[in-house]
Amino acid sequence: MNRIAVIDFETTGISPSAGDRATEVAVVILEQGRVVDRYQSLMNAGVRVPSFITQLTGITNAMVATAPSAERVMREAAEFVGDLPMVAHNASFDRRFWCAELALAGQAAPHAFACTVLLSRRLYPEAPSHRLGTLVDHFRLPRTGQAHRALADAEMAAELLARIQQDLRTRHGVAQPDHAFLMAMQRCTRAALPTFMQARAKGALSSAAA
Repeated sequence: MNRIAVIDFETTGISPSAGDRATEVAVVILEQGRVVDRYQSLMNAGVRVPSFITQLTGITNAMVATAPSAERVMREAAEFVGDLPMVAHNASFDRRFWCAELALAGQAAPHAFACTVLLSRRLYPEAPSHRLGTLVDHFRLPRTGQAHRALADAEMAAELLARIQQDLRTRHGVAQPDHAFLMAMQRCTRAALPTFMQARAKGALSSAAA
């Protein structure tokens, strides 16, 4: 099964190296363009939630205080993901927290991350911006809940990923836009993208004819 785990974190700041910690994580499993499973939890990392983060996300210190420990949540999230490849919107951010929080929980983080920001920049240069909410509205994708909460953002990122994979199939002739293809595509410059797409489509046709 060609499954992908789409993840989103809410955090106390932008950098785990500066002491910022996760306050919430959500993972949705996407299979053939459809969400088939979900995991979400607040987490208590023993740190204070700044007031500006509460204003942005609605996550309060009281909510975090009664949440399960960050270690427990991350172990559960890692078990939920297993060895699936991962995707996030602005993946460099989520990957940093995934690796940092798993390390604090004594877990390895071998997962490869594809990024829907990079992919959307390659495919949709005409979009008004490549923020998640803007792209969701641009393509009239469903808004599944409150923005800046982990599950809603993960589900919207999954909807965007499904749209990207659909457009790769229908507009660019990519028979199987799987995670390995997405990783290769996001490393491709925009100028080189047409050549990259043609080569992949030609390769798929050659394989089908063999």
